Amino acid sequence: MVLHPVISKLVGKCVVLASASPRRREILTNVGLRFEVVPSWFRETLDKSSFKMPFDYAMETAKEKALEVVKRMHLKHFKTPDVVIGADTIVSIDGDILEKPADKQAAHAMLSRLSNREHSVYTGVVIVQCSCKNDNQLETDIVAFYEETKVKFSDLSEELLWEYIHSGEPMDKAGGYGIQALGGMLVEYVRGDFLNVVGFPLNHFCKKLGEIYNTAVSQWSADCSIPNANSLSDLQRDPANHKEDEAAEKKLKSDQVAASEEMLSSPSIAEAKGSAELQHTLPGASTTSEINLKWLHKIADVVDGFKASKVLFTASKLKVFDVFSAQQGLQVSEVAQRLVATYEGTERLLDACVSLNLLEKSSGSSQVYNNTQFANKYLVSGSENSIHDYIIYTNDCIWPLFDRLDSAITEGSNGKKADDLFQNSEQTPAAMNSFIKVTGNDIVTAFDLSSFKTACDLGGCAGALTYQMANAYQDMALIVFNLPQMLEKVKKFQPQGQNLCRITFREGDLFTGDLPEADLYILANILHDWKEDKVDVLLSKLSQKCKPGCGLLLAELVLYDRKTKSNRAVLQSLSMYLQSMERERSGSEYRKLLHKHGFTNVQIKRTETLLDAILCIKQ
Repeated sequence: MVLHPVISKLVGKCVVLASASPRRREILTNVGLRFEVVPSWFRETLDKSSFKMPFDYAMETAKEKALEVVKRMHLKHFKTPDVVIGADTIVSIDGDILEKPADKQAAHAMLSRLSNREHSVYTGVVIVQCSCKNDNQLETDIVAFYEETKVKFSDLSEELLWEYIHSGEPMDKAGGYGIQALGGMLVEYVRGDFLNVVGFPLNHFCKKLGEIYNTAVSQWSADCSIPNANSLSDLQRDPANHKEDEAAEKKLKSDQVAASEEMLSSPSIAEAKGSAELQHTLPGASTTSEINLKWLHKIADVVDGFKASKVLFTASKLKVFDVFSAQQGLQVSEVAQRLVATYEGTERLLDACVSLNLLEKSSGSSQVYNNTQFANKYLVSGSENSIHDYIIYTNDCIWPLFDRLDSAITEGSNGKKADDLFQNSEQTPAAMNSFIKVTGNDIVTAFDLSSFKTACDLGGCAGALTYQMANAYQDMALIVFNLPQMLEKVKKFQPQGQNLCRITFREGDLFTGDLPEADLYILANILHDWKEDKVDVLLSKLSQKCKPGCGLLLAELVLYDRKTKSNRAVLQSLSMYLQSMERERSGSEYRKLLHKHGFTNVQIKRTETLLDAILCIKQ
């Protein structure tokens, strides 16, 4: 086997895959390669038009992904890998690059374009060998290559196209299809490496490894520390924190720019530019004072975190983002007038929003402010994907709870103050509606649920997940089961123009009422509210109701099994304690809980948004 001679060379070395793709992970695992996964944070924003050929774009993206992981592990985590593998797969037709579709309409446009035609699938791959000098300076040797496979689609009917799109599979696939799954039914023939279309050209990769290790094996410094499996697991989980931490994101971006400038200024880089094999020298964290400074900045960011939260809360409460949605390019005086606020206070609030990337500020003598793209999408109260109500709810109900965190830790949480805060029954459904509305599509498409013909949303609060399910699965009949007063609120939040003919509403109590018959039951943001005994009662009742083969879909924040990470689920678990509710659970805890009540084949999909998805089947 071509990879076999290379395996012995990699024993005891830290090999890292800079990709979260389960398909690449499976391909490399199946041939016996031992490695850890550290997904790259590189934002794929390269200008496609600047590349002469599509495969040049794929190789450059793969290189940037891998180098970001190399540098982050070396500088931020003080761990240096031995080998980092980066990859990027694209679909190309008529010289245009097709990556992952943004929505169903984009997926339809892509697949229609590929119908009855041959296209190319390119995967760019880089193998980065890392070494450390005595001064902790990082050096990298990069080998880059690409593989091309030709794929021909059949002549696809509209019915088949939309059936495939509604399965949800196209949404995270380059070109809008996955050949190893349902997408295989679209393909007439493949010419070339099939695994390349799946996402990784294994044969070419093995040959390239053989060339590297049979011709020249680098002498890597024994002084470089090799991360163990536990530390790499921490690194793998960091992207969730990275997405929440705007300061870290800006810092990473500036680091990438600085690294790029240093690479381009190096004579060896200038000479090697355009070659498949490159030599880079990156700056290292060389002094203890630099390390201390990084930690001081990190601590300062945490200390000041409440200030950033309160800026967002206040701007949302005053509907600052609505002002800029109604009229663009406003000066401070105009905004102050619309808010009926002071000039100085308004100016400082707007500048604080700019610093948090919530607003944009023009340069020059006549300075005006505008919403950012994401503020228009998520923060304007009337926008389709607005989480404005959830932000207001967090400010009014959750913020006061954390104000008493110290006494709750020392004296215990009796929930009295929490009860007072949650008396406003109107605010909670509105908040949950906005909360689930923006994450619902990720939940209902996390798994292929098309085999279930009826689904029942139990205690579905504002019904947002039911409406998302109705959009994703056109043949599914849906039931919303809740208390009478809550069903009135569900109907209140019905999306405009959505047909409710497939949705019925049933009154009843989750714990004492007779549950409707269904193939799939949904519990969205429910289980973490209840103590263990109540959860057992509910799941036992569901288990008795479910026939073999029935599904149960949970939407919850899932803790990592190592609960020391400061991610959203850990903080949410603390919030549950302050509300005298139950807690968030880890993946292993959910599996144990569900197995206890006869649910097997437990699958967990981390959406990296506001909620994760869990699907299990009744035995």
